[in-house]
Parts: sequence; C-alpha cells; structure tokens
Amino acid sequence: MKVAVVGATGLVGTKMLQVLAERNFPVTELIPVASEKSIGKEVTFKGKQYKIVSMQDAINMKPAVALFSAGGDTSKQWAPEFANAGITVIDNSSAWRMDPTKKLVVPEINADALTSSDKIIANPNCSTIQMVVAINPLHKKYGCKRLVVSTYQSVTGTGVKAVNQLMNERSGIAGEMAYKYPIDLNVIPQIDVFMDNGYTKEEMKMVNETKKIMRDDSIRVTATTVRIPVMGGHSESVNIEFEEEFELDEVRKILSEAPGIILVDDPATQQYPMPMDAHEKDEVFVGRLRRDETQPKTLNMWIVSDNLRKGAATNAVQIAEYLVGEGLIS
Repeated sequence: MKVAVVGATGLVGTKMLQVLAERNFPVTELIPVASEKSIGKEVTFKGKQYKIVSMQDAINMKPAVALFSAGGDTSKQWAPEFANAGITVIDNSSAWRMDPTKKLVVPEINADALTSSDKIIANPNCSTIQMVVAINPLHKKYGCKRLVVSTYQSVTGTGVKAVNQLMNERSGIAGEMAYKYPIDLNVIPQIDVFMDNGYTKEEMKMVNETKKIMRDDSIRVTATTVRIPVMGGHSESVNIEFEEEFELDEVRKILSEAPGIILVDDPATQQYPMPMDAHEKDEVFVGRLRRDETQPKTLNMWIVSDNLRKGAATNAVQIAEYLVGEGLIS
C-alpha cells in the first residue's frame, strides 16, 4: 500500500513515520511530503531512504491513504485535491473537525461511522482524544451530563519551536520564543487565540469536538487549557457529573477493561498517571478516581496521554488500520 505522510518533517509527521513502522502498517511505498524548502531531502523509514516530494507529485503517485499534519491552511487547500484523486485523507489539523460533512474519529468510540465514501477524515484535537477515550465507557454506563476539565499540556503540542524555547531557558540561552512569556518555571493559561466569549480556541475545541465524537449534543463541557513546562504528554483533571449513580469499584472495573485505557489508581502506594510514564506509549492512563463530595453522581479523575502519539499520530494510524481492516481502503 502506498502511504503519503504530509508534513513528514514536523514533530507529528515524524511521529507518524515512527508509529507506522512500529505497528507494521502495510506500507509498500512511503511518500513523504513537506514544504517546498524540504523537497529533495530524505527521510528514513524502516531503514530505507525516501525523497521528500511536492504535494502535486504525491497526488500523481496515487497513494491509497495520506496522513496530513501540515497545518489547517495546508489541509484546506490540499486535502480536497487528494480526495478528488480518490486518496483517503486522515487530517490532523483543525480544518475539517467541525465540518458537518466530515467524520471526526477516535477509533475506540466511533470508527463504525466510517464508510468508503469518507475521503477526508478528521483527527480530533489531542486534549479531546484522551479525554473522550477515558470518559466514553463511563458515558455508556452512567450517561455523562456535564464535564469540567482543566488541562496541563506539554510544550510538544506547540511544536519544535516551543521545545527549543523550554530547553534554551533551562540552559540560560537566549533564543526564539514560541510563547509570549517564558515557559520554564512558569504556567501559561492560554492555548491558541482568545475568542469573543473569553475562552481560547483550544478550550472551545474540547467543548465542540467532545459532543461530535460521542454523538451526544446534550453533554455540557467547560474547559480551561494550560501550557506547562513538560514534554512527555498532556494531563487533565476532569470532573464528571453523571445522569445515573455509580460505585467506584464498578468505575474501576469498567475503565480497567476498556480498550486503550490503563488504570493507574492506588493512592496507598502513590500510584497515579504522570506524563513521564505515558511518554512514547499509545494508551490513555487514568487514575486519582474519587467522588466529588460536593454534589451527587459526580466523579473526579486524572487523565494522562502522550499527545504526539494517541493525541495525534497513533490515532491517525489507528483510523487507517480500521479502514484497511474493514476493506474500506486497499
């Protein structure tokens, strides 16, 4: 199978190549695509070198699937061109997520909605993915009524420039700033731009994407998203009000048996999920389970996941794996 990776030299694109190799996706020919300045350079995949090509050359090479991670503007311009050529696009940008004609997919939850006619498939926001993976099995049992989420997000979610800023600050080196403020020894309560309602775009992504993925517009979501000086993954504190009463032992059992989740919840031995444990893992880690003692039917939980893997590259590859497994691409 010919597979194109658009944005192959970026943090997520590089991770996509790594995940494709690790999971033995059936790639017979890799088609790496990047910006004009990178054309002709090479990337390594499974010990072989592949030359980076242009968008149009990639289309002409007729891959079965194209994994996009090159930004929203690029996706809006080029994803339809790939789709019109019969290529299935799995797009990691925000360009198509809330388009009512496009599916927004987390395989553990709603891959069953996909058909062979879906030529542009949206990969959700990283912070949304890990949250819905953790809450969906509980939603099916108890019905999620309202979610209050605060995130603690890795600098890798911003990109190489932000990683360099953090490391430069730690080394006392002046350099290019990805953020308006220092990030080392600091916390920045803004991810993406502010909107008219006072929330950031990242916060509203979590609100809107959650409803679409879980196919339930009645779930109320409110979010505060925060950047912290960490590189291993994103963490989230989530307060869930359910429609039905729950027992903590049953919640633990549901989560421990759910696909894609690892339960780490033992306060007696100080066991709980941390970014350093989730780094380079594909699962979503859940812990700190406890009742909200201020109101009924409400649970507090802590969710951690590697934002470059399950939050981006792995989820996209899992979508492609589902399409192959169901015979929707070949």
